[in-house]
Amino acid sequence: MDELLSRPTSVLPQPEVRARLRKASGLTQEEVARAFGVHRMAFLRWENGQAVPRAKHRAAYLRLLKGWAKQHPQAAGGFTLSEAS
Repeated sequence: MDELLSRPTSVLPQPEVRARLRKASGLTQEEVARAFGVHRMAFLRWENGQAVPRAKHRAAYLRLLKGWAKQHPQAAGGFTLSEAS
């Protein structure tokens, strides 16, 4: 049980930060959805916090958000790489 509790969590930034990061990168929801192989509406739900991506997509989405946060620190609005392990 303790092992499960000690695992790092993958914290996604707030929905408004997710959208700001994508827009700062000059990408549309459609473009990002296509890169993930999902429908635009699925990605829209991830971005606005109505749904959480499944494990494989969540890890990739978090990696993308981390990269965007590094490229666009002002758009990150306080979201840091250390917040997302």
